[in-house]
Amino acid sequence: MAETTTNHDTIRKWAEKHGGKPAAVDSTHEKNRAGIIRLMFPDNPQSQHDALVEISWEEFFRQFDESNLALLYEPDSQFNKLVGRDTAERRAHGESGAHR
Repeated sequence: MAETTTNHDTIRKWAEKHGGKPAAVDSTHEKNRAGIIRLMFPDNPQSQHDALVEISWEEFFRQFDESNLALLYEPDSQFNKLVGRDTAERRAHGESGAHR
């Protein structure tokens, strides 16, 4: 069952436990702005991370908060999706079809 969080420590610990790293889509990444952010899993052969560039957790969370995002994730797998916090709120109130 998927869970949703905005807690930075929870996100970082979950990602690192599964081999995840903070990343940005390379074509959107600029010097002072992360652009479109993702969590990448370099050791997973199914992970499509060729178009991503690793960034710092500080940069990741700055963009995460500025974009008003939440992480939808499964605690025991690498499944994750960054969603709007409004979407996370709707899901928390039983709107399972809610998506960004």
